[in-house]
Amino acid sequence: MISVVVSAPNRKTTATFCVVFFATTMFLSAFLLFSMEPMVAKMILPLLGGAAAVWNTCLVFFQAVLLAGYVYAHVSAQLLSHRRQIVLHLSVLLIALMVLPLHIPVAWVPPVRQNPALWLLALLSVSVGLPFFVLSASTPILQKWFSHSGDPGANDPYFLYAASNAGSLAGLLTYPFVLEPTLGLTTQSKMWSYGYILLFLLACGCAAIIWRVPQTLMQPEYPLREEAMSDETGENARPSIKTRFRWVVLAFVPASLTLGITTALTTDMPAIPLFWVLPLALYLLSFVFVFARKPLVSHDWLIRRLPLLILAAAFPIVSGSRLPILAWIPLDLLTLLGVAMVCHGELARSRPSAKHLTEFYLWISVGGVLGGIFNALIAPVIFNSVIELPLVLVLAALLRPPIDVKENTQRARRLDFLLPVILGLSLLAVILILQALGRKPGLAMGVLIFGFSLEWCLSFGRRPIRFAAGLTAIFLASTLYTGSYGHLLHAERSFFGVYRVTDDDERQFRRISHGGTVHGMQSLDPARAKQPLVYYTKAGPIGQVFDAFAGSSDENQVAIVGLGAGSMTCYVSPPQQLTYYEIDPAVERIAQDPQYFTFLRDCNPNVRVVLGDARMSLKSAPDHFYGLIVIDAFSGDSIPAHLLTREALQLYLKKLKPTGILVFHISNSYLDLQPVVASLAGDAGLICLIERDTRISEAQTKNGTFPSVWAVIGR
Repeated sequence: MISVVVSAPNRKTTATFCVVFFATTMFLSAFLLFSMEPMVAKMILPLLGGAAAVWNTCLVFFQAVLLAGYVYAHVSAQLLSHRRQIVLHLSVLLIALMVLPLHIPVAWVPPVRQNPALWLLALLSVSVGLPFFVLSASTPILQKWFSHSGDPGANDPYFLYAASNAGSLAGLLTYPFVLEPTLGLTTQSKMWSYGYILLFLLACGCAAIIWRVPQTLMQPEYPLREEAMSDETGENARPSIKTRFRWVVLAFVPASLTLGITTALTTDMPAIPLFWVLPLALYLLSFVFVFARKPLVSHDWLIRRLPLLILAAAFPIVSGSRLPILAWIPLDLLTLLGVAMVCHGELARSRPSAKHLTEFYLWISVGGVLGGIFNALIAPVIFNSVIELPLVLVLAALLRPPIDVKENTQRARRLDFLLPVILGLSLLAVILILQALGRKPGLAMGVLIFGFSLEWCLSFGRRPIRFAAGLTAIFLASTLYTGSYGHLLHAERSFFGVYRVTDDDERQFRRISHGGTVHGMQSLDPARAKQPLVYYTKAGPIGQVFDAFAGSSDENQVAIVGLGAGSMTCYVSPPQQLTYYEIDPAVERIAQDPQYFTFLRDCNPNVRVVLGDARMSLKSAPDHFYGLIVIDAFSGDSIPAHLLTREALQLYLKKLKPTGILVFHISNSYLDLQPVVASLAGDAGLICLIERDTRISEAQTKNGTFPSVWAVIGR
C-alpha cells in the first residue's frame, strides 16, 4: 500500500487517509442503497395501495438482491486476483449507469385477482435490480480490498461494517425527514443518479490505492498446502456447518421480526416512508452498535433484559388488546432493537477472520433473505392470521444465551418442558372459567388473564428452552381467548391484510374487521338487516349526504372507494347506479357471500365492483361521470396516503360532474385527518364541510352506531 513506500513519519497519516477514504466510500454506497428503498417503494404505492405488504415485498426483493451481491462478492474474491476483481467490479458499476435515473415502467399494470407479490418482484427486478445489485456487492468487496491494503487495521476490517451501516441508517432517515418533504420523485431520482456517479469516482480511488500495493505484500489468494492444513485448527479455520447454520438463524430472527413489526406498525397507520423506515433503521442501528470497536451497550446486560421485552411485546398479541399508541409503538420498536442487538451481538462475537469475511456476510444475507421470504411470501399463503410474529418471538427466546445457568441436570431438563405444560394448562383453565362466567373482553380482562401467566413465564427466563416453551404455551392457550373480536366465523389473509368475520357476544351483530378496525357490520335481526350501521347510519353524516343526493334526479351515478361489508349499498336505488372500487379480492368475496353479509344481495344486486387500486381504476371512468364520490379508505387498514394528495383530488374532480360532491370518511383511531382534507380543499379553491358525529351514547353504541368524522367537498 501507499504507506509502505512513504517515509516513516507519514505512515500514520497515510493509513488514516486510507481508512477515511474507504469508510467514506462505503458510507456513500450504503447511503445510496438504503435511500433507494423507500424512494422506489413510494414510486410503486399508487399501483398497489397502502398495504404493509407492499413495503415488505420490496424488502424481500432488496434482501434477495443483497444476497446475490454477496454471492458475487464472495465468488469473485475466491476465483479472481485482486486486480481482476477490481476491473470487474468497476466495469459492473459503470454498466449500471445505463439504467439511471431510477423509474417505474409505465406499461406495468398489477393483477387484480391474483396475489401481486410475484408481479411486484418482477417489476423491481426490471426497474432497479442492476444498480441495487452493484451497491449490495460494494460493502463486502470494499472491505475485502481494504483487508489487502497493508493498513494496520487490515487484519480486522469489520469496523468498516459499522461505517456501512451508519450510511444505511443515514440514507433511511434522510429520506422521510429531508428528501421526501422537500423534493419530488423525479428530482429525487436525478439527485440519486448524481450520488451514484460520485460513488463510482470514489470506488475508482479505492481501486487506485489497492492497485499500488505491491503484490508481494498481499496475502496469497491460495495458500500453500502446509499453510492450509495449519489453518484448519487456527483462527483462520474454515467455519463449520454448525457455525454457518447458527449465523443463518441469528440473521433470520431480526430480519423476520423487522417485517413483522412493520406490518403491525402500518396496519392502522398511513403508508408513508417514516413508518416504513423506523423498524429497518433500528435493525441497521443494531449492526452499528455491535460491530463498533467499542460497543455502546453491554451484550450481557441486553441478554438479561431481553425476556422482559419479549413478554411485554407478547401481551397485546395474546390478549387482543389495543394499547395506547404512545405505549404500543415504542414497545414494539424497543423489542425489535433488543432482539436485533442480542442476535447481531452473537454474530459479532462469532465473526471469523478476514480470510472468511465475504463468506460471513454471505451467510448473514442468507438468513436475512429467508426471514423476508417467510414473512412476505410464505406466511400470507399458509397462515390465515399473523402467526409469524409470535413464532419469531419464540425463536428469539430460544436463541438467547442462558443467564447464570450453573446446573444442567436431567431433572432440570425435564422441568424445561414440564413447567411450561403446567403454565399452559393453568392459563387455559383460567380463560375457560372466566369466559364461562360471562366476563367481557377488554384491557382489564386481558391483564387479569395474561398478566400473571406472563410473570410466571418470566421466572423461566434464565433457561432459554424453558422460557421459549413457556412462551409457546401462552400463545397456544391464548388461541381460545375470543378477545375483542367476538365469536370467529371466518378468517382470511391476503396480500393486503387479515380479515375476520365475527359475531358479537350477544349474537346481535356480525362484523368484518381488519386489525383492530371494524369495516362494516350488519344486524342479525331480519327486520334490521338492510339498515346501515357503525359509521354509515341514516342519522349520521353519510346518511344526510345520501338524503340530499337522492333529491337530485340528474346526479344518478355514485362511486364508493372501499367496499367493506357493502352497507352503503342500501342508500342507492334505481335510477341511481353504484360502483364500488375495492383493491382486495378477499373483501369482495366476503361481502358477496350471503352466509356472512347480505347487503349486496338484498339492497341492490346490480352493484358493480371494480377491483384494483382506486386511483388507477378511476382513471378509466368517463370524465364528469359521477354525481357523488365517497372515499371510504381511511378508518384503518393501512391508510392509503396516496388517495389523499393533490394529484388524487384532481383526479376525483375530473371524474365528478360540475355539480357533484366528494365525500371523505376520515374516522381514525390514531390520526386526525381533518387538517389534511381541509388544506387540500382550500388549496384547490373548493368548499369543505367537516362534520363530527362523535357524541355517541352507550345506548347508541349497543344499537350499532359508532362515532364518525366525515368531510364533504364541493365546487
